[in-house]
Amino acid sequence: MLETGEVKITRIEDAERGRIYYVVVQNKELKIMITRHAEGRLNRWSIDINKLFEALLYPEEVLTGHYGRFIAHKRYGTHIVRAVYEYDNDLPVVVTVYYPLAIRYFKRGGTYADKILP
Repeated sequence: MLETGEVKITRIEDAERGRIYYVVVQNKELKIMITRHAEGRLNRWSIDINKLFEALLYPEEVLTGHYGRFIAHKRYGTHIVRAVYEYDNDLPVVVTVYYPLAIRYFKRGGTYADKILP
């Protein structure tokens, strides 16, 4: 169970750029694509998929990135899950994810340039 809500993965489909995850959260079904590159980063940084979904759906802050992308932050101790995503039409697409020290990237929290889950 996630800290602020439970996310249930109901289905996973292969797609050209990666995988589309069908998730149910707060009685809503959402689709989120995770690119192959981002899946590789999840493995490299040993980030649990639930932590990624928590960062995307319940972020402490979302900043504006380059090229129309967004960066969702969720702190875990002295580190943060930093998930960079964009939209392909209305589909959120996770481009990359990593787990740096929070002091380097975390601003103050409470800033939301975007929200996947309104």
